[in-house]
Amino acid sequence: MSKLVIQIPCFNEEETLLTTLNSLPKTVEGIDELEVLVIDDGSTDKSSEIAKAWGAKVLEIKPNKGLANAFRFGLQESLNMGADVIVNTDADNQYDSSCIEALIKPVLTGDADMVVGARNISAIKEFSLIKKVLQKIGSAVLRLLSSTKVQDAPSGFRAFSKEAALKLNIFDNYTYTMETLLQAGAKGLRVASVPVGVNPQLRKSKLVKNIFNYVVKSMKTTIRMFIVYRPFRFFITFAALTGLIGTFLVGRFLYYYILGQGNGHIQSLIFAAVFLLSSVQLVIIAIIGDLLSINRKLLEDIQIRIKKFELKK
Repeated sequence: MSKLVIQIPCFNEEETLLTTLNSLPKTVEGIDELEVLVIDDGSTDKSSEIAKAWGAKVLEIKPNKGLANAFRFGLQESLNMGADVIVNTDADNQYDSSCIEALIKPVLTGDADMVVGARNISAIKEFSLIKKVLQKIGSAVLRLLSSTKVQDAPSGFRAFSKEAALKLNIFDNYTYTMETLLQAGAKGLRVASVPVGVNPQLRKSKLVKNIFNYVVKSMKTTIRMFIVYRPFRFFITFAALTGLIGTFLVGRFLYYYILGQGNGHIQSLIFAAVFLLSSVQLVIIAIIGDLLSINRKLLEDIQIRIKKFELKK
């Protein structure tokens, strides 16, 4: 028996939610049981009533705490509902629900633990040129940092295996898309991409109110999560950079010293000392960060065991 739970984070979506729910498939190949979970993130409109009347299970969160928090609660509730596969989609009907079958197929066949629906960004008419460019740059950076081959990093149309849902922990309050990719790479989860379609836009994005704000918040989230999950790589990179600058300055001083002009370039030696000391400090931080990362992994293993025990009750 395979159970699919389609979770929909929702905040004041009374105008689009019913369209989204009606577009969901009633049956999916390879799935024996299908349920829909709407995570009402402190809505002040009739979103919950619409979802309940349609027949979806509703998890109410009050007050509103943000998309990432709703996604986190949704994963846990989906597991409590007995999900073997979890699909996350948006309440604004952005994603073509007919693609759910293709989205979950790599999970069902055991080829992936997490599947990200890849939109054809270039063909989305509602996206401005700068947004299309930034989306592609962002995805390229996330591929590099997460060591995955995901094509559309910001896409919220995703499928997760039960094991992946157990292993993922969301800390950020803004968005879960980047954090889950970085975690997947760090935890050895297999990530796949499948092409998915999109529907005409029913409303403007609530997450991306302006491009500059979105880019700044996304960069902050990415850097923070990279430090959490790849601390050694992050700090050792800067240690190597400052060490190279310090070494270059020492070489510069020695060059002029050999020429008999050392007194006029003593500042190079001072700056070299600063950079080399910074490099040593960053190496120490990298080692400490790596040790803390190992401790975090041990705690996460314990957390997964506890989650599995609770699900068996």
